[in-house]
Order: sequence, then structure tokens, then C-alpha cells
Amino acid sequence: MLTPMTTNFVGRLRANDQAAWFELWETFGPVVRSQLTKWGKGRIGSQTVQDLSQETLAALSESIDRFDPTRGARFSTWLLAIAKHVLGDELDRRQALKRGGNQKPAVQHEDWMACDRGLPADAHYEAAVFRAKVEAAIRLVEKESDFTDFTIFSLRVLEGKPGKEVADSLGVSEPTISRRLAKVRDCLRSKLQEVVAIYSFTEDERTEAARNGLVPPPKNIQAVHDDALFDEAIAEIYHRQMDLRRQDQAQRLSDRDPR
Repeated sequence: MLTPMTTNFVGRLRANDQAAWFELWETFGPVVRSQLTKWGKGRIGSQTVQDLSQETLAALSESIDRFDPTRGARFSTWLLAIAKHVLGDELDRRQALKRGGNQKPAVQHEDWMACDRGLPADAHYEAAVFRAKVEAAIRLVEKESDFTDFTIFSLRVLEGKPGKEVADSLGVSEPTISRRLAKVRDCLRSKLQEVVAIYSFTEDERTEAARNGLVPPPKNIQAVHDDALFDEAIAEIYHRQMDLRRQDQAQRLSDRDPR
């Protein structure tokens, strides 16, 4: 079954909550556009990709509450199925225009909620969806954290600067840096659980954070070591996600759709 957090988010979408819509767009827009570009193989330009990615997320927001978890589809797989459907409809429309006819928009149907084994939901795509969830959690933490606390986290974890260098630049002690970093790290662990819960339809998805080493460490002597591994994993995910965003931005700026 869907989690209460997922259900609440669905309710916000159904109520046309613009913040919820923007959340969905901001989190998964780059992943969807990357997949559509890959499928398009040069047949569609950047503006069309932009439009189709918006249609994909709009279709998801309109039908997400009808998802049936007993059919075994992950959130990521369902998102992929909708994107494939939207792109196929666009390509069919273009073919119809070339033949001098019309192609009516395809009707939304419940097949999106089934797990399509033919979809190319490979490890690369699944990892991209998970990285998008992690980035969403980081954004939430940034909004809710003290400015200096998040600056310390950004410098130490995301930029990989030594604690002494960060302490000197901010004019505080290294123990202060460690204490304030731990505060943000704990907040991020909590937000990760929340975000994963919102965008998870299956138990397999809910355990993604654990499989990627992003669960809270046990209260034992390994805690410091576990914190270091957590920071390392977060930094790697963050930088790969930033690479995707840079590629997405560059594509939209350089490739103008002539159609």
C-alpha cells in the first residue's frame, strides 16, 4: 500500500497545490528529459523534450492516486511508462501529419500502473531516479537549516574541504564545525527517509537508502566511520546529480527545436 506521506503528497497534487507540482517537476524533470532525449535519438529537439517532460509529470500527477501497488510497479517504472507513452503519442502525431492526417491524443489508461517488463528501466535510470530523491532531500535540509550550519555541511561534505580549513574560514573551532555538521547530517538522514517514503510505491524502493548506505548508523563505536561513509556517498550522489543538471541546462540552451 502507499505510505501516508505518499498519500498526503497525492492529496496536494489533486488539490492543485502548485508547490507540490513544482516539487515533482524540480525533482524528476531532469531525469525525465534525459530519458526522452535518449529515446528520441535526435528526432525531437530540446523544446519538445521540455514540453513532453512536463506532459509526463502532469499525467502522473493526475493519475497517481489510482496506482495499484498489487501490480508490482515501482514509482520509477511507472514514471518511465508514462514518459514512453507521451513520447510515443508525439511521434505518432508527427507521422500522421506527414501522411496528411490527424492523430488524436492517446487516452490515459490503467496500463501505466502495471509493470511493463519491456521498458528499459536499467540500472542507470534507476540510479538517476534515486539520486533525484537524494537531491530533493538536500534541498529540503537547506531550506530548514541555519545558514551557517548548511554552509558548513556544503563545504565539508559537498565540496570536500578539510575541517580545519572550514573552521579557519568561518572563524570557529573544529569541534564547533563537527557539532554543527552532525546536526545537518542528522536532519538529512531524516529528510531522506521522508522523501523516499513520498516517492516509493514498493518495499524495494523504500529500502533503496539502506542499500546505498544512507541509513542512520547504529549507536556503537563504528558511528564515526559510518558518518564518513554517509558523507562520501552523499557527495558522490550530489555531484553526479549536478552533472545531470548541467547537461540538462546545456542541452536546453544550445539545442533550439526548429519544429
